[in-house]
Amino acid sequence: MKVPKRLQPLIDEGLIDHVVRQLTSGKEAMVYVVGLGDDTFCAKVYKEATQRSFRQAVDYTENRKVKNSRQARAMAKGSRFGREAQESAWQSAEVNALYRLASAGVRVPRPINFHDGVLLMELVVGEDGNAAPRLNDVEFTPELARAHHQTLLREVVRMLCAGVVHGDLSEFNILLGAEGPVIIDLPQAVDAAGNHHAARMLSRDVANLNGFFGRFAPELRACEHANEIWGLYSRGLLSREVPLTGRFERPKGAVDLNSVMREIDAARDEEFDRRLRLR
Repeated sequence: MKVPKRLQPLIDEGLIDHVVRQLTSGKEAMVYVVGLGDDTFCAKVYKEATQRSFRQAVDYTENRKVKNSRQARAMAKGSRFGREAQESAWQSAEVNALYRLASAGVRVPRPINFHDGVLLMELVVGEDGNAAPRLNDVEFTPELARAHHQTLLREVVRMLCAGVVHGDLSEFNILLGAEGPVIIDLPQAVDAAGNHHAARMLSRDVANLNGFFGRFAPELRACEHANEIWGLYSRGLLSREVPLTGRFERPKGAVDLNSVMREIDAARDEEFDRRLRLR
């Protein structure tokens, strides 16, 4: 196929030598299958901020730091240079998260390079050797649904132990690789200790897993894994291998109405984004 303009610099630098095909077009990026000799990779070309449909970016960028003080001032002012710096920081967040999580043993695509706004990484393949499907394109038996649900809960725990919350985890950004589920799309990943919205985002991530796999194994919808996981984390008791029960005893006391309303708003926003993806 004709080489997209944004991929030409990778060819010029010798990082790839051909483009096989477009793989997906999502809310934040175009993804291509590319190659170098006999090796095949995945190239994620980020869309400009004005072209992205991803919402609530402020919640996700809270506490993200830039080392350059000039960039930080420009970002705060919202100047053209500041917007460019903010866009670069948004893209770099996924690169940093991928390296961090891959080092922690989390099931994510192996990052290879980041050049001129394009992330080059491992192409996740399914059992047939072709590009792996997303979970939302696959039907499961109750047994397989329970097994993959448990696997992904372990990955959520490993991510949190590495200090990261995905922030937008659902069946739309998990691939079913030959060796099991692989988590993708991490530019919105947040620092668990430094973002005030981290607990809510983790709760939504886990609720999405429970809801999706609950279609095939209905009992999973009632599990309390999010509260259980965050409760262990907040008390310093979370570890990569901690056993999860899916049960959580809520403390007795007054109801925090503001917190409840935030959860309702978050659920409404998630449903809006879901419908956008299905169009």
